[in-house]
Amino acid sequence: MSINLLHRHVLDDHISGFKADPNPNHLSIVRRPVIFSILAHAGQEAAVAEALWNAEDVAPRFCSPSEWLAVSQTLGAETVAGRLSGIAGASFVDQSDGRVLMEISGPAVRTILAKCVAVDLHAEVFEEGRSAAMSCCHVDANVARTGADTFEIIVPRSLAGSVFEELMEMGREHTLTRGFAD
Repeated sequence: MSINLLHRHVLDDHISGFKADPNPNHLSIVRRPVIFSILAHAGQEAAVAEALWNAEDVAPRFCSPSEWLAVSQTLGAETVAGRLSGIAGASFVDQSDGRVLMEISGPAVRTILAKCVAVDLHAEVFEEGRSAAMSCCHVDANVARTGADTFEIIVPRSLAGSVFEELMEMGREHTLTRGFAD
């Protein structure tokens, strides 16, 4: 007897039934991102950071002086693992199934996030390409600014529903819409 397993996203129940065109302020859920946790060996932090920044189609997300997340929405896990294995002085582990990637964008994104994080997200302080580990909606998260009015939020899978609901509540006055990324 064979068993077919279907991949079901942890936020399917939060989004299903809400098929609306995105408003300018929108929360997108990435269905199958590739997310690896990378740790630099002692004394190798600078070399590992440089190698991560030079990795093609992999976006490094800073967590601490010797820890990063490597995120890709275009490559498979095997390809990313192959690229990371070429980085001397680094250890890595696939976190894709244990993390959820959300992208929030729009003209009111900083106002919405200001209710959820205790970090200054002004464009002059939190520049495009910058990321940091922080508390978001009372959950440990990694927040990255990926565009002028776009931020990525990576949270543990087990707490994604709570973060999603709080973001939607904080964005209600700005008519924040939600959906899965294409």
